[in-house]
Amino acid sequence: MASSARQTGRLNPRAGGTHHVADTHQGGAQAGEPKVALILGVTGIVGNYLAELLTRPDAHGGPWKVYGVARRPRPEWIPAAVEYLQADLLDREQTQAKLGALTDVTHFFWTTWVQGKDEKENIELNSRMLQNPLDAVQSSSKNLQHIVLQTGGKQYTGPFELIGKVEPYESPYVEDVPRLPCEQYYYNQEDIVLEVVKKSGGRLTYSIHRPTIIFGVSAGNLMNIVGTVAVYALICKQEGKKLVWPGSDFTYNRLFDASDAELIAEQEIWASVEPQAKNQALNTTNGDVFKWKKLWKMMADRFGMEVGEYSGEGVKLAEVMNGKDAVWEEVVKRYNLEPTKLDKIAHWWFADIILNQIDENVSSMNRSKELGFLGWRNTERSFMEVLDKMKANKLIP
Repeated sequence: MASSARQTGRLNPRAGGTHHVADTHQGGAQAGEPKVALILGVTGIVGNYLAELLTRPDAHGGPWKVYGVARRPRPEWIPAAVEYLQADLLDREQTQAKLGALTDVTHFFWTTWVQGKDEKENIELNSRMLQNPLDAVQSSSKNLQHIVLQTGGKQYTGPFELIGKVEPYESPYVEDVPRLPCEQYYYNQEDIVLEVVKKSGGRLTYSIHRPTIIFGVSAGNLMNIVGTVAVYALICKQEGKKLVWPGSDFTYNRLFDASDAELIAEQEIWASVEPQAKNQALNTTNGDVFKWKKLWKMMADRFGMEVGEYSGEGVKLAEVMNGKDAVWEEVVKRYNLEPTKLDKIAHWWFADIILNQIDENVSSMNRSKELGFLGWRNTERSFMEVLDKMKANKLIP
């Protein structure tokens, strides 16, 4: 490979060749007009990239003032220019007190979620968690213009608990298919946003973004697939084992697509300021396809491991990794890594779903390209760059 730089568009010269800005035109964005972003879930995988991109001097559609909201205390790695608010969005009074004090928000970026015990609870929790800040911001920020709602590819396949029970759409997925005949919280969140926009009488616009498997890293994120498989590999290495694929033959050998977290943030910013992108749903993927079989070999080579023979049948990582906390502590000590608990850095339940898919999962990016968003990522490179970022943060060797 001639260069390690991402092939995403024009290079950001201030970033030493490691960060890039989507190759999109300003179009209807009014450069120089101050905009104020409120990022809900700023410590998450995509929220963190939104904060980084929006606080740059050349941010698309900028300049931007940026507020960031999360439940945890402010982490040291949040960009200094972000005005940070700690709030539990499920607490309506607390949300009103914190966000209701903001009077200048123009753009609302929703990138977070909470996991319930089942989809019924997911609907209740995630609907309330979105409604609370929307109500607070609408009442206090009279210049609110646009709502970005990030959901995902389950729009086309159904919630996790209904895998194999609901017939998904045939891929490649397109944005304008009807909803599946099942309940899931994405639909409820869409309805909340659509109702808010309708009641605004044309003052507000929205965009809905549907990434698939997100490649990125953020401490404690519930669905960090790259970090989880990396931890699995390191535990295998510590135990002197080969790196054997734990999932299904279907997932190992078929083509899938992924969504680089920075690319998702780029598209969300673009859609929030470009008139032609507003009031519709947009798939958000890298624009290419990949095979887990190839990523597996790349990861094995990186960690100096040999890929073990695959029997054709997988295992449940939630079962085989149970009780491996002490092994992970050995890995942390061996490589002088940041102290992390196994259940905080690896999410076996999620890996068991992603690595055992039963249907093709590829989304069409034609709508975004036709509207002018030309950002893209090399998925294999994106995968390795997540490992690089984890290494830089001393999460893995």
